[in-house]
Parts: sequence; structure tokens; C-alpha cells
Amino acid sequence: MDAKISVDKLWIDDDMVELHIVVSDGTSTFSNKVYAGHRKLKDVVAGLDQFRHQVHGGIYDLRFGQFGPEYASGAFHARLHFQDGGRLYITVVAQSEYIDFGKKHVARESTLYLTTEPAQLDDFVRALRAVSDGHSDNATLDASPPWGG
Repeated sequence: MDAKISVDKLWIDDDMVELHIVVSDGTSTFSNKVYAGHRKLKDVVAGLDQFRHQVHGGIYDLRFGQFGPEYASGAFHARLHFQDGGRLYITVVAQSEYIDFGKKHVARESTLYLTTEPAQLDDFVRALRAVSDGHSDNATLDASPPWGG
């Protein structure tokens, strides 16, 4: 199993896009679906495009959806942090939609850790821009597990 973050466009309408996000650290995998407005997707691409040049300590929070039972569908938050002369460390917290589970209202949740290089981030930004512009349905950020596997 490869370490990566994969973003697939499932459907689109005039206001929103539904994304299926799969995160794997090489051992564990978590997938969820999130909704994002078209402007949000374009803003993420623009933000990542600026961030990719901040290899000496830059931090970027990539977010789709909202956490908590009050919101529709799931949530995705990736904290990207350049350290160690340009190595990119990524902490992903993801949550599925809430469901009734007996007398509880619960969501599946995961925290995964990945590392990658600036060139892979550049490829991901280009691919995510193609998704945002309607030229592609997938963007993948190839990564490595933080333990060097």
C-alpha cells in the first residue's frame, strides 16, 4: 500500500463539488467524502500554489468540510509543514459523516502522518488545479510514511 492523499471528484453541480478523499500512510487507510464550494476549491489551489514556495518553515492548513454533527457529510484537515530543509510533514485529521449508532450519534475519525518532497507537492497542486478547472477528476499527492517505509 502506497502512502498518499488522493482526491477524486464524485459529482458537481452549480454550487458544490463532492470529493472522495483517501489518505494512506502505507499501513493504515481512511476514506471519506466531503463537500466543497467551487470558490473553496479554487482558494485551496491558490493557497497551495503560494505555500509550495515556502520550503523554509511554511505552514498551510488544507481544509474541506466541517467537523461535528451539525454539518453535512465529512471533514478533512491536512496540516502541511515544511521542515528539515524542505521536507514536507503532513498531519491529516479526517472525519466521516455522522450516523446513528444505537443511542449515540457518531462519526469515524482518523489521524494519519505522512511526509513528502516539494516536487510531489508541485505535482499535486497542478493536478488539483485541473480538478478545480474541470479538466480532471483526480489529484494525488504521493508521500512516504514518516517512519521511512
